[in-house]
Amino acid sequence: MLTTALCLGLLAIVLAWPVPVLLARAAWPAGSPGVALVLWQSIALAGGLAMIGALFVYGLIPFGANPVSGIRSLADHLVTGSIPAGTSLDHVLALCGALLLGGHLVLNLVVTIVHAERQQRRHLNLVRLLSEPLEGRPSTRVIDHAAPVAYCLPSVTHSATVLSRGLLSLLDAGQVLAVVAHEEAHLAQRHHLVLVAFKSWHNALPWFPIANRAENAVALLVEMLADDQARRAVGDHTLAAAIALVGSAGLDRAQGPHSPTETADAAAFVSRDRPVDLVTPRVRRLLTPPPRLSAAASVAVIGSAAALLVLPALLLAQA
Repeated sequence: MLTTALCLGLLAIVLAWPVPVLLARAAWPAGSPGVALVLWQSIALAGGLAMIGALFVYGLIPFGANPVSGIRSLADHLVTGSIPAGTSLDHVLALCGALLLGGHLVLNLVVTIVHAERQQRRHLNLVRLLSEPLEGRPSTRVIDHAAPVAYCLPSVTHSATVLSRGLLSLLDAGQVLAVVAHEEAHLAQRHHLVLVAFKSWHNALPWFPIANRAENAVALLVEMLADDQARRAVGDHTLAAAIALVGSAGLDRAQGPHSPTETADAAAFVSRDRPVDLVTPRVRRLLTPPPRLSAAASVAVIGSAAALLVLPALLLAQA
């Protein structure tokens, strides 16, 4: 099983450093954000499974010839309170590390989801009290705020899109329609579920630079996906103008050159440890659309993402 543990460890390292760095620097995700988002999710999940699996398999080496027999032997030894011959401190630490890391990631995911749900529910109740519906759009609420703000509040029963008076006074009718279509795309495509998962990963491993990079990259991708749906309702230039106007207005209100700017979507769970520009890349791709991946390339990327998810299980099965 040592070979399996080493292979899983190598896979975890590859998915923790070179692969995410190369993907974050690549140009093609701007043309095919949906495909890139699938790959990011696969990298995060496969990397976590490989990391935990490497520790777990290494810790099971003294207990059996393969993971299944090792787990059974471990359970028997836990019941009897004994340890097999050849067990070292390294094996015990690896087992404890696998259990702690897996529990830590799962617990952070649960806590992040519960916290986000409570915040959204509280915010939605306040918005219903302090806002009024936009004419002709009862699910779009208008708050009396001077800053140009737009965001969405997902809910199982009554989701809402929130606009500010400042945004309505800044944009013309077509640009307002573009912003509303963008926010409705977030709700329809359930982007908050993807964002909360990557936020949980970053919260669980704040010292892990790839977690921050992944969260920022995914935040930009979901904005591009929402833009792609919004551009079907309005022209690319209208949507680009709306994003640029709201983004520049937010920049004028920022407290310093490194402060996060307000964008056309204030609801994204973007890391504030390293502010990411969600405006410039989106405007650039709308004004100068990048090439999309070919059908063959898209299939190859999605196939690679599926293979990454299966690979840790295959390595464990071959142990």
